[in-house]
Amino acid sequence: MTAKWFLAGGLVLASTALALAQDAKAGRDKAQQCSLCHGELGIANVPNAPNLAGENASYVAAQLKAFRDGKREHHQMTIIASGLTDEDIADLSAWFAKIKIEVTAPELD
Repeated sequence: MTAKWFLAGGLVLASTALALAQDAKAGRDKAQQCSLCHGELGIANVPNAPNLAGENASYVAAQLKAFRDGKREHHQMTIIASGLTDEDIADLSAWFAKIKIEVTAPELD
């Protein structure tokens, strides 16, 4: 039982360290290379690019790592992601996750 709690505590500390390593301000600066397709604030400018604004940081990080590591392929993204470090990915993910999206339901007559 003690080993399970020790392992759980270690996972919490590891995830906390990862969260602290993310720098949204640095991510904003790094995201300039993303803005042509994904927009300055993460709202896509082109129809085949996804919106990244408000997306979960873990999801964005996983996708960028998959492009970088060749587990997911897209001509442009594979090239762009190949130059990203783990720190770059953490920063970019933090930036896009911090962008607030407001959703308003339409009034139906």
